[in-house]
Amino acid sequence: MTDFVRVFRMAFRQRMAMFGVILSSMLIAGFWGINIGAIYPLVEIVFRGDSLPTYVDQKIVAAQQQIESHDQHLNDLRGQLAVAEPAGRRKLESRIRVQEASRQSMVRSTTVFQQVRPWMDGLPTTPYATLLLLMGFLLVGTVIKLGALIANLMLVHLVTERTAMAVRALFYRRALQLDLDEFGDTGSATLTSRLTNDVGQLNGGVSTLLGKLVREPLKLIVCIGGAAFVCWRLLFLVMIVSPLVLIVTSTLSRAIRRASRRVMGEMSQMFAMLNDSFAGIRLVKICNTQAAERAKFGRGLDTYFQRSMRMSFYSTLARGTSELLGTIVVCLGIVAGGYLVVNQKTHLLGIRMSFHPLEVGQILLFFGFLIGAADPARKLAEVWSDLQRGIAAAQRLFEIIDRPVRVRNPQRSLSPSRPHQRVVFENVEFRYPQGPPVLRGVNLELRHGETIAVVGPNGCGKSTLINLLCRFDDPQQGSVTIDGVPLDQMRIRDIRRRIGLVTQRTTLFDDTIANNIAYGCRKASRERIVEVARMAYADDFIMNKTPDGYDTLLGPTGTRLSGGQMQRIALARAFLRNPDILILDEATSQIDLESECLIHEALGQFLTGRTGLLVTHRPTSLVMADRILVMNEGLVVDTGNHEDLIRRNRFYQSLCRPTDVPVNSQHAA
Repeated sequence: MTDFVRVFRMAFRQRMAMFGVILSSMLIAGFWGINIGAIYPLVEIVFRGDSLPTYVDQKIVAAQQQIESHDQHLNDLRGQLAVAEPAGRRKLESRIRVQEASRQSMVRSTTVFQQVRPWMDGLPTTPYATLLLLMGFLLVGTVIKLGALIANLMLVHLVTERTAMAVRALFYRRALQLDLDEFGDTGSATLTSRLTNDVGQLNGGVSTLLGKLVREPLKLIVCIGGAAFVCWRLLFLVMIVSPLVLIVTSTLSRAIRRASRRVMGEMSQMFAMLNDSFAGIRLVKICNTQAAERAKFGRGLDTYFQRSMRMSFYSTLARGTSELLGTIVVCLGIVAGGYLVVNQKTHLLGIRMSFHPLEVGQILLFFGFLIGAADPARKLAEVWSDLQRGIAAAQRLFEIIDRPVRVRNPQRSLSPSRPHQRVVFENVEFRYPQGPPVLRGVNLELRHGETIAVVGPNGCGKSTLINLLCRFDDPQQGSVTIDGVPLDQMRIRDIRRRIGLVTQRTTLFDDTIANNIAYGCRKASRERIVEVARMAYADDFIMNKTPDGYDTLLGPTGTRLSGGQMQRIALARAFLRNPDILILDEATSQIDLESECLIHEALGQFLTGRTGLLVTHRPTSLVMADRILVMNEGLVVDTGNHEDLIRRNRFYQSLCRPTDVPVNSQHAA
């Protein structure tokens, strides 16, 4: 519930809109009660053949007569009290108090009627004209209530959508700040599901809270207040089942919340299944596993259906139970009130309900308020499940928003001058949460203008070195420094502004080729984009093999390009950043040998005056390195140049590819 309150506070930042929501809700509730209150003048005035002025005059005269009667009765009782025996004095004193209270009630009524009497002079004096006046009043009140309702719904929608936008923006911002391993543990499909489906559920909860959960309780309060004004003791009697309503609602709300979390969790699993099958569609097709994937997805749908039906059962049960209890309240009111009116009694079960027998108009007004209260009570029961789903969604969203991150900006940052002179890994140790050690006491120095290659088997820590240098993670022991400044003392943006990274798995966005090259450098000119594309030997295929050249849309994840073409786009993007440190992680693995040789020439020129870090096993790339580090099981086991290592280190020989087989890339049409 705390997380949902946080969302509610976000909604209240829109103060003017929230003021409009509350004001319009109050208008709706007020005219709801006023329209119900019109029952009394219809029954007691119009249908008895009177007009409002006549009715007020009659009430003043009747009240004055009753006051005189009470005065006479009180005088008699006081006389009896003066001569009464001690045993009978208590009963007489009680009767005197009742008569005095009844007299005060009549005095107040007389005062009210006398105050409103001057306003009656300009009103109709015939029953039919009075009826027309009341109907006109009802019509005007209904129009005002309708206008307030329209304004209320629009303002609620405005606040709800703006709040949803704020939650989505906050969620997306925090998701982008998560540590890299969180994306592997949580999964992008789960994050997507929470950002879409869960925010939608939260949206429904916020809309319910600001709409019906503000508007309907106000209507309920007005009706309960109106019924209490007619006869508060009778109202208290018929409300004896209210605690039962609270108990049932509280029990079912917990069940609805649990069921909602399970439904949203199952939706996340379905997103993950869809993401896996669509991303691996080639594997699915080549392995002829379409039927197996359909069956797996069908099982997910079945589980989602069952959990959704359970949640619907709880919601329906809550709605039906609340409506039943509301009907019981109304029936109790009709039975008790009908007994008092039919028999002209003031007591029920020995308990005084009123000082005077209730009139037909009063009891009908009482019933009207009870029925009027039943409508908002029923709607509140209907929306309770929406609110519980919103609470569950808020909990799931803030699980991500509040998740701590390991990599943070320092409070006071340092910034070494550019270009740097050296990057040093000193006694670096690292392990992922709940995993074995990945780096064990690594010492490494990268000097400015030097190109270093790192080779080793899978899992030896090569990618972890890159992650630490880019500060995707921090080492548990040791330090990584640039010119003596630890990376955790530098702003993250400052570190990454110095680095260009090209990985084997190229990331391209559903945008133009030019915008993909300029990603992170949006102010780059078209001339500069073309220049770096030529350096990466991408200009030829861009101009000759794509329909719109640099303005060609690549589609999701760049599916319209071959693997080699995608890597050239990524190289051009790295060149455009003009980094101090260029990191290539198997960046030319899908490029044919002829193009790779040309790219190596461009890299040789580009790396002049820069630090290069290559992760590769291709001899054509290794010969570019000034030094080669051989890693195994998180340790640097050897270092040297390619000729040196290939001659004396058998482990290094086993890592290098004996031949480079050209990659036959299938270019997109």
